[in-house]
Amino acid sequence: MSRAPLCIHYHRDFDGMVSAAVLAWMLERKEGERPAWRSVNYDQREDWLGFEAGKRIAIVDFHFHPRAEYWFDHHPTTFLTEDLRAQYAPSDRWRWDETSPSCPPIILRHAHEHWGVETPERFRDMAHWSNIIDAARFVSVEQAVFGEDPALRIMRALTVAPTPEWVDTLVTGMVDLDLAAVASRGDVEKAYQRASKNRDRALEQFPPTVAWKKDAVLLYDASSDKIRRERFAPFYHHPDIHYSVGVIPTRSGYHVSAGENPWNPPPEHAVANGAHIGTIMERYGGGGHKAVGGANPPSLADARRVAAEIADTLRGALREPR
Repeated sequence: MSRAPLCIHYHRDFDGMVSAAVLAWMLERKEGERPAWRSVNYDQREDWLGFEAGKRIAIVDFHFHPRAEYWFDHHPTTFLTEDLRAQYAPSDRWRWDETSPSCPPIILRHAHEHWGVETPERFRDMAHWSNIIDAARFVSVEQAVFGEDPALRIMRALTVAPTPEWVDTLVTGMVDLDLAAVASRGDVEKAYQRASKNRDRALEQFPPTVAWKKDAVLLYDASSDKIRRERFAPFYHHPDIHYSVGVIPTRSGYHVSAGENPWNPPPEHAVANGAHIGTIMERYGGGGHKAVGGANPPSLADARRVAAEIADTLRGALREPR
């Protein structure tokens, strides 16, 4: 009797997409699995323990789930409760490494060490770019905003994904093709051109969204759906800041986003004073890493309040310890 199909659930970004493609490729060779894949996002954390009940699941680049047959992640905020944290132990199918810049290198290393599976060079290239994109290790803000490498074109195209399901088709491409081939797809090129126009418009629209700039922290409100969003616009226009915190719209409501300036990082004492963005976001139902994170408050008013509170928290962390 054949088993039910396995579905890989991955975080809906470049890092997660590559993770899903790598794991799918590996499982076909290791187990003869022909998995499906579907993206997830933070708004799907409600009743997390009941997620996809009765189905076979794998999860990559997203919260730990005890029913996952395979699970890989690098987020320090991956465990939603202490009980879930207690249920995790490294195994031949589960691996967590919060020191990794992104998730794909964890899977590649695990496959080599535990499964004896060697991967094509194209997956190592994807992992390289995943580290750059997910950890914002761009050489400059100009590369982050205007970069033309295939991975960066895909990253840019994702900002105008026509539907949540569209990214699943890109994972399909990544399973068998290199980044250049995926980036040259007609639908990706069309999305990239549209996203580039949005980027240019976003850079023009950003200055009036700034609510305040104090103590090297910038707070902005881009909650209007008429305002285009550019992730690095705060640092492009204000290279002297250490942190940006803002409100942006999503399909499901409003999102609070916060991040360090990769090209002007905060002083070391800020982290000692509590400036871990992922941990801060957890207090508001979100998550992330030390340097970047997000949350989805229930209303615009809540999002604005949360963003202001987080910005003030980061301002406090930047103050020199007495």
